[in-house]
Amino acid sequence: MIKIGIVGGTGYTGVELLRLLAMHPQANIVAITSRGDAGLPVAEMFPSLRGRVSLKFEDPAKANLAACDVVFFATPNGIAMQQAPALLDAGVRVIDLAADFRIKDIAEWENWYGMTHACPDWVEKAVYGLPEVNREQIRSARLIANPGCYPTAVQLGFKPLVSAGLVDCGSLIADAKSGVSGAGRKAETHILFSEASDNFKAYGVSGHRHLPEIRQGLASMAGASVGLTFVPHLTPIIRGIHATLYAKIREEADFQALFEKVYANEAFVDVLPAKSHPETRSVRSANTCRIAVHRPQGGDTLVVLSVIDNLVKGAAGQAVQNMNLMFGLDETLGLCQLPLLP
Repeated sequence: MIKIGIVGGTGYTGVELLRLLAMHPQANIVAITSRGDAGLPVAEMFPSLRGRVSLKFEDPAKANLAACDVVFFATPNGIAMQQAPALLDAGVRVIDLAADFRIKDIAEWENWYGMTHACPDWVEKAVYGLPEVNREQIRSARLIANPGCYPTAVQLGFKPLVSAGLVDCGSLIADAKSGVSGAGRKAETHILFSEASDNFKAYGVSGHRHLPEIRQGLASMAGASVGLTFVPHLTPIIRGIHATLYAKIREEADFQALFEKVYANEAFVDVLPAKSHPETRSVRSANTCRIAVHRPQGGDTLVVLSVIDNLVKGAAGQAVQNMNLMFGLDETLGLCQLPLLP
């Protein structure tokens, strides 16, 4: 059994980790931390876990995280970079669900996140945890930078085209929509029910923190810098990301066959038949990305539709997928739940 600690278990990604790990046959959760809720039974905060998680939240300063095999950080940005180095030095593996180790350019990270990085030396050692791209590096990694939700949907959607050099990588467009849970479990005006319900809006058009992460990943696939316009939107749903991706064709190919070949052996990427339109509800609560590729009116622009559950494949599920790889387990272990419908 893998001894697991979770730092910051009171948010949506934290409870999603708990849900998935409580059903994982090789997972033994031994510590869950929260400064503000130390001493509170986890199942009292999250009744859905009653009978499956008997732990209480602990003060991070008192929890014996160094005795764990792996520690997940489901914390706001800036926390893992403060606490992870001591755990790594103690031989504990770390999976960070925030953005502290995702961007290799420290100056760019500091510019986007507005703080000085506390351990830049570990950024270079971290492995970006997108299994469909970095599977072999993940297996031997000590520190995983778990991808963001938008970056997961966008990169998986563009990957076959960008890696093959078939599209103009200087003019990529990602038009993406997210459910309200992507904003986290907190009280803010714009995500109140009466504000977000029956409404639809773009945000972060001038620049979103996930933009440099997506550009970095796509540039690695392309072997050169890329030009990307990324516009996120808030939708009145709880879970789900729908990314509509646009790319100008440079070289002709059977694009449907290309996507099917690239993802033929990927357990968590489902390429739909031609002319399909994936829905966010088709992946709700599952660690799956569903993709469809279109060529409207036979023109020079490809449209790729990519959907994920932002809390699962976009966060906690992908983190568990990475844990499985790190500990030599079947990659799908504990992650074969079917989507919920309706």
